[in-house]
This record gives sequence, structure tokens and C-alpha cells, in this order.
Amino acid sequence: MTPIKVLVADDHQATRAGIRAALQEPDFTICAEEADAPSAVEAALRTRPHICLLDIHMPGNGIAAAAEIANALPETALVMLTVSRNDDDLFAALRAGASGYLLKDTDPARLPHALRGVLEGEAALPRPLVARVLEEFRGRGKRRRLGAGDRGVELTSREWEVLELLCDGLSTAEIAKGLFISRVTVRTHVAAVLRKLRVPDRKAAVELLKEYEGR
Repeated sequence: MTPIKVLVADDHQATRAGIRAALQEPDFTICAEEADAPSAVEAALRTRPHICLLDIHMPGNGIAAAAEIANALPETALVMLTVSRNDDDLFAALRAGASGYLLKDTDPARLPHALRGVLEGEAALPRPLVARVLEEFRGRGKRRRLGAGDRGVELTSREWEVLELLCDGLSTAEIAKGLFISRVTVRTHVAAVLRKLRVPDRKAAVELLKEYEGR
């Protein structure tokens, strides 16, 4: 049986060593180890691995490397390795072509099984992140209406979440932390809410929601 060739790219030598140790099985071989995104892309093109394990925040941007490798080597599976539970990172990685998103605190003993699953067409995602992907997928088509009749306004499920948290008095930073998204993403949702409700600021949006819910 041909060994599964794995490229590992992470700027922390200890992480690379840990992955190497976890994959010391007959059906795996580490074909390259790199410490930054440009080197990872170059090594992938040279060695044509079955799987690339890429750190999201390594120098040069792991997500950019994933997108470049996916474009050049569509048959290579991409798995992101990260400490980030941020929704923005997760969805950016999936859009770049990643088939997996593994947290660095994942049990090393599970890594071989997860990578074999990726090659068999499975998505390697921790359970909490699977829930977020499903929530995002469902939320795209799930909308709630504020108001009635022709004056009613449809908000996405995420926009409703943000608006309700604003109504609870949370700041941008607190909302970002609670929803595991960036502050920029929070501001984008707030801007969309204000535009749809045709109100000038957050205070007016909160007052409108309170009036609607009879608070």
C-alpha cells in the first residue's frame, strides 16, 4: 500500500514534532515540513502530497497558502491546524478549499483517523465547529420578520442575534466574544441591521426592537 504523504506547515517546531510523532504509522509518511506559507506552497508543488496540514496563522497566511494549493493541486486534501475557534477563520478556511479544521488541543491519537477520514471524503471538524457550520448554513435561508405588512423587515438569524445582544446592552467587543466572530464582522451585521430598519444608530434600532416586542 502506498503511504499517505503528508506535508506539515507550522511555524512552531514543537507542533511539527508532535504531528510527526502522531503520524508514526506504516501508512503515513511526512514528505515535507515547512515553517511559513510560501515555503508550504513551494513544497506542495514539489512533493504533491495527499494531505497538507497547514497552520492558519503561520507567517505568510495559511489560508492564502491553502487557496493557492487548492487551485494548483485540486487532488490534495487540505486540513487547517489552529488554536482559533473564531468563526471568521473557520469559514475562510472552508472557502479556501479546506476539508478539515483541527484545533491544536485535539488528542494527537485521533489525528491519523481524522486524516484517513478526509481522504475518504469526510470533513474533519470538531463537534462544536460542526454545529457552527450547520447554524451558518441554516441561517442563510432562515429569516425572521420585524414588523408586519409592507413595513415589515426581514433580518437573518445572525442579524437578529446581534440586534438582541445590542438590546441587552452588550458592546461590540462583548458580542464578538460571545458569538466567536470578529469585531469587524459584528460592525458589518450592525450596519446591515441599521440599513434594513432605516434607523440612524444602534440606540434607535434597540428602541425599535423594544417597541416591537413590547418591552
